[in-house]
Amino acid sequence: MATQHPQPTEIKLRRNSRVLELCFDDGAHFTLPCEFLRVYSPSAEVRGHSPGQEILLIGKESVNIKDIEPVGNYAIKLRFDDGHDTGLYSWGYLYKLGQEQVPLWQQYLDRLQQAGYQRRQPGIKGSSTD
Repeated sequence: MATQHPQPTEIKLRRNSRVLELCFDDGAHFTLPCEFLRVYSPSAEVRGHSPGQEILLIGKESVNIKDIEPVGNYAIKLRFDDGHDTGLYSWGYLYKLGQEQVPLWQQYLDRLQQAGYQRRQPGIKGSSTD
């Protein structure tokens, strides 16, 4: 028998604040920034084809979602304003991103720091978010 993941009951894109709000049928509620969703895209372009091939994306602080396309009753396809539109965000994957958002975000920030990249505040040229 397949494992049943919680199903979304509401999906709201907040373009001005660059977040995707998700409510699930088990009561969970997540607010996921577009940058977070972009850098953790499930696409092979970002994740690679096997462990260890992940790509570190930089400069995505101002990325936004242009469109959300339902895929059957199990996923959505997010179209980002930087042209990225591959990878299906299954309900299970979105739920996992929500549950693990804090450690995943820190892991991303740590990788940026190790690469010598300093994040910028969206819309403000030359300022850091420290």
